[in-house]
Amino acid sequence: MLAPRTLSLLLSASLLGFSGLTLPAEPPPHPHHPPPQPGLNGSDGALSADLPVALRVFSVDYHHVQAPFEIVLWIMLASLAKLGFHWSGRVPAVVPESCLLIMVGLLVGGVIYGVRHSAPPTLSAEAFFLFLLPPIVLDAGYFLPGRLFFENLGTILWYAVLGTLWNVLGIGLSLHGVCLLASASLGDVSLLHCLLFGSLIAAVDPVAVLSVFQEVRVNEQLHILVFGESLLNDAVTVVLYKLFESFLRLPSVSGLDVLLGGCRVLAVGLGGLCVGLFFGLVAALTSRFTSRAPVIAPLFVFLYSYLSYLTSEMLHLSGITAIVTCAVTMKQYVEANVSEHSNISIQYFLKMWSSVSETLIFIFLGVSTIQDIHMWSWPFVFSTLLLCLVWRASGVLLLTAVVNKLRRNAVTFRDQFIIAYGGLRGAICFSLVFLIDDFPKKRLFITTTIVVILFTVFVQGMTIKPLVELLDVKRKKRALPTVSEEIHSRLIDHLLAGIEDVVGYWGQHYWKDKFEQFNRKYLRRFLIREDHQAPSSILRVYQELERREQRGDEEAPPVDPRRHGRPLLPEEMDSIRRILSRNLQRFSNKQTPAYSRHALHQDAAVERPRRPLHSHQSLGEPCTHHTVTHRPQQAEDREFSGAHRVRAGLSRSHTVCSISPTLSPGDPSASAQGVRVDPEPPEAHTSSRHQAPEDRTAKKQLSFILQNEQQQ
Repeated sequence: MLAPRTLSLLLSASLLGFSGLTLPAEPPPHPHHPPPQPGLNGSDGALSADLPVALRVFSVDYHHVQAPFEIVLWIMLASLAKLGFHWSGRVPAVVPESCLLIMVGLLVGGVIYGVRHSAPPTLSAEAFFLFLLPPIVLDAGYFLPGRLFFENLGTILWYAVLGTLWNVLGIGLSLHGVCLLASASLGDVSLLHCLLFGSLIAAVDPVAVLSVFQEVRVNEQLHILVFGESLLNDAVTVVLYKLFESFLRLPSVSGLDVLLGGCRVLAVGLGGLCVGLFFGLVAALTSRFTSRAPVIAPLFVFLYSYLSYLTSEMLHLSGITAIVTCAVTMKQYVEANVSEHSNISIQYFLKMWSSVSETLIFIFLGVSTIQDIHMWSWPFVFSTLLLCLVWRASGVLLLTAVVNKLRRNAVTFRDQFIIAYGGLRGAICFSLVFLIDDFPKKRLFITTTIVVILFTVFVQGMTIKPLVELLDVKRKKRALPTVSEEIHSRLIDHLLAGIEDVVGYWGQHYWKDKFEQFNRKYLRRFLIREDHQAPSSILRVYQELERREQRGDEEAPPVDPRRHGRPLLPEEMDSIRRILSRNLQRFSNKQTPAYSRHALHQDAAVERPRRPLHSHQSLGEPCTHHTVTHRPQQAEDREFSGAHRVRAGLSRSHTVCSISPTLSPGDPSASAQGVRVDPEPPEAHTSSRHQAPEDRTAKKQLSFILQNEQQQ
């Protein structure tokens, strides 16, 4: 019993991070039982030889189930809070979900503090980075819109790397100036401490951004720019945080240390990318052999992605970059290998896991706010809040002015305002600030971080939706793309890739086309089972759209149950069936002659009047203008062509050109000139020898209608 109990307590300590919780070196096997005495039952259950006693009918052993029981209670509280939010009427339209969850956490933390008169349990940084953050990043990476992300990858990296450096250096140096001005209270805060705090406070949280922007439903380009920047921004900020933390532990920082630090940032990012790519390809290859065990197929998606994150953290690489790369790599191959039921299982488990983690994060943010470790400094707190807004806005404006010179679709000023205003802070900042080594102003850093998080989530998160409506920012299209739209978009991609290849410009379409060729020739054949290979690209597009429709993507419009009408009565169904059957029978009896542009049907005008052919007039051709009108239809066609007769009766007169009657139906010059030659009906052959030559000449007269009719 010792090993399960120790594992349970370790899980409780890592996930909940209780303040002051220490594990005993050797916990007693049964804490609620007193030591065995003569006349009582021993610990092994054997009766004493002195006095036999009766067995206990009911007993309580809370310590045995304390850790899992409290974990389940926290998850249940978070789920009930989220369920109550969605059933709260008009509240979701005004208050974002993250704000309400933080308010629930504040309420729970206040109750715990009032009852226990001590600080409530806090969310430890290890539990956040090892258990709660990976599901959210995995869900975001697995369902990342690949086309939009890679089309805007340059802009996203521009914002995530240079924008983060701009914010970190700007906020850190400005805060150091504030500390120098207020040296009486902030004189012990060094430059490296300010840069360390600037690196963590500049982290734009993808959890908060996702929870707010999914409710606002901005356009796809703006959403992918903000979300992609926040996703990669975390990797950059964590790396910079660890770099400045290493600088603080050095006795002195030289220029060589700064140069090595820059190389380390590059190595950490590229290393995480390589680790994620490796595990993504291995996961895709493993899913190829899951046809005989489809039940465990979804398990490999979670195991390999989580293993890539842990491996990167073990090697001090970027775990966020690794898990995002792994998810993007294995998605297209794993979906093609596993069954549809496995895809649905992967989708719902990822959504459930990330939703629970996200809810727990926001609740513990509120709970952790109720603490007795706060330190307040008006200059430092309000300077940090103001500097976060100023440096974020100035960085977006300057970087966008440069990137708009290279983009085809420029980022508008309204989108720039939403990008700058959507820089929400969240649990990333809160977890990093607790990892700082103890020094006199650590409590001030914690208080300032909580204030910035609450301001960005409540003030900016609640006002961003009215600002989007006020600025009339383009919203997201609510309908899924059709097969025709996808095929035409890919056709345009191939055309642009061909144009770039012809002119010698290696742009994004050129490299995308080269990767698609390599993917089709090698990767898909090696990583996807042969029986699941799509025979054509059109079929692959159709299968992808079918999967997106079954997933129920956010682009699909919600179904309103009030729009469904009443069920049809049996007599109404019979009436509809009779109407459809009668119309189908009439349509089948209607014989429409088929014409060819190379050879005209000889029996085309037997039972049907001649219909004019729209054609161009040859230049220099002599013609005589007449005015003709359509002749009425025959009796047998009146039932089927009533609409045509109405249109013919309402149409204006047409300008007709009569040409020389020397052309015959078999004359190739007639078809070369684009003239419709009306063949003679069969009755004309039987009575041709009795007709006068002038009648034959009159019947061979040709007519056609000019294509550009002039309406009077």
